[in-house]
Amino acid sequence: MTHNVVTLIAGKDNSPLDEAIVNKAFIRLEKKKAAIVDMKWLAPGEACDIIFDGLEIDQVAGAFEEKIFCDFIVQKNENRKKKLLISDMDSTIINQECIDEIADRLGLKEKVAAITERAMNGELDFSESLIERVALLKGLNESELEDVYENNISVMSGAAELVQTMKKNGAYCLLVSGGFTFFADKIADRLGFDDNKANILEITEGLLTGKVTPPILDKDSKLASLNKVANQLELTSSDILAVGDGANDLPMLMAAGLGVAYHAKPNVKSQTNAKIDHADLRALLYAQGYTKEEISG
Repeated sequence: MTHNVVTLIAGKDNSPLDEAIVNKAFIRLEKKKAAIVDMKWLAPGEACDIIFDGLEIDQVAGAFEEKIFCDFIVQKNENRKKKLLISDMDSTIINQECIDEIADRLGLKEKVAAITERAMNGELDFSESLIERVALLKGLNESELEDVYENNISVMSGAAELVQTMKKNGAYCLLVSGGFTFFADKIADRLGFDDNKANILEITEGLLTGKVTPPILDKDSKLASLNKVANQLELTSSDILAVGDGANDLPMLMAAGLGVAYHAKPNVKSQTNAKIDHADLRALLYAQGYTKEEISG
């Protein structure tokens, strides 16, 4: 018999999980007429699984949204360890939006960041907004990109552990970015992704031309990348973990067996079944049932 499971994960800036929080979760499940089957600590004070029956997954969320003060992911308690990780880069695997940091070199960060924010929340067409933003970068010296990477870009907490642990357990890891290959190539190599896809900034005689080499990698391209790799590896949706924060990630999040909106924009969180608002990327390992001792990196 297949059970359901809710994984509770403490946020990095929140109080640790304790018996009081776990007991509150028990009570809320039981009020919804769930039958508790088992409870397992994945990392003491940090993450635990509560396995239950008698309640559908979509009935659980409302019981945990209010005053639990931790992240939670509800799913079937089978096939949890995924065979494919497909991840966005900007504001997901790294802490920044690369295009905003590049624009800062021209004194345009505030202007570009405002457009980025709207695009990531689905208020603007992604491809059109990217063309508009890249046009503002025309004339920037190519050497500034290396400086941005070295001094402005930082890897998200838990990213290395996520990739290394999944690869150690046989998963294929793909980085897909609406950003740029200049950064995606470096980040993918640094963290050990198997492959990466991103947009190419057009550069002539060492200067950015203000154009992106077509075709633009957008939400449809991300979904196509997911489907291509899944077909090549003969995987089903239930084998796939997708993670991202922006509207251009939504199709791949919705196509994955476990699609997680990570510190995501409101429009994205409202359309996904799983979200992480407080914890770092190790939460995606706990959601797969990995224990703290099984995490590499």
